[in-house]
Amino acid sequence: MRVFFDRELDTVATYWRIYRRDGAALAFTSHDRNLTFGGMRHLAAPGMIPAAIHLTADLSQDSAEVQGALTHDSIREWELAAGLFDEAAIEIGAVDWSSLEHHALYTGQIGQIEDDRSQFSAELRSTKSLLEQDLVPRTSPTCRAEFCGRGCGLSAMRFTTTLVLADVDLDANRVQFAGIDGETYLEGRVRFMAGPQTGVVYGVIDADDDWLVLDRPLVAGTPLGTRAELREGCDHTITTCVGRFGNAANFRGEPFLPGNDLLARYGQP
Repeated sequence: MRVFFDRELDTVATYWRIYRRDGAALAFTSHDRNLTFGGMRHLAAPGMIPAAIHLTADLSQDSAEVQGALTHDSIREWELAAGLFDEAAIEIGAVDWSSLEHHALYTGQIGQIEDDRSQFSAELRSTKSLLEQDLVPRTSPTCRAEFCGRGCGLSAMRFTTTLVLADVDLDANRVQFAGIDGETYLEGRVRFMAGPQTGVVYGVIDADDDWLVLDRPLVAGTPLGTRAELREGCDHTITTCVGRFGNAANFRGEPFLPGNDLLARYGQP
């Protein structure tokens, strides 16, 4: 196995691979020419560097950061703004550019991305971040299960439909699907099947007739008539679960559990 940095002058460069949620995979290297190894062609991007990588042997969170100029054609400013790189899987490692021996040093997901229009920086979350999830359910008056997800029991296909985009209002960050009842999709999701934001999942935060207000910025370029996948929403209350979905048996909450305000009440004669 190749040992890196074991000599005074070494032929080592860094590389990183990005696997976006829409299926696109990109690979870069800090070397001054393209390198092909591991079944991927790594494009030369000397301006992109891992700013810091901190690895620990215990269960504490590893951290890393990538900085670079928005000069490479594979990373476009509008793609960052559109959220195409949000929560993408990433791998960072070292490669010997003469023999192409390589070793991964860090794996995780892209977190917060900051862009000042001339340079960007991306915060990376290691796979250890999964250990920070609270696995013990806590009491709550609303359902803790994801709608049509694990614990809910309802079929996602049953409440998902494919519709055609009728209009886009970039200023209000909303889209229109003619003939729908927007309230049905409140707290639901929209996923475009074509255009610049293909595969990006939007949450629906507000509705006005057949207009849906989305939770992340839209970018220009999605043509009218584009097909989109819409999933209905749920407000996670017991009233909706019983009255609309008839799914009380799978309700993951405690709607009738007395709250802390019970301790502050005065006794009644």
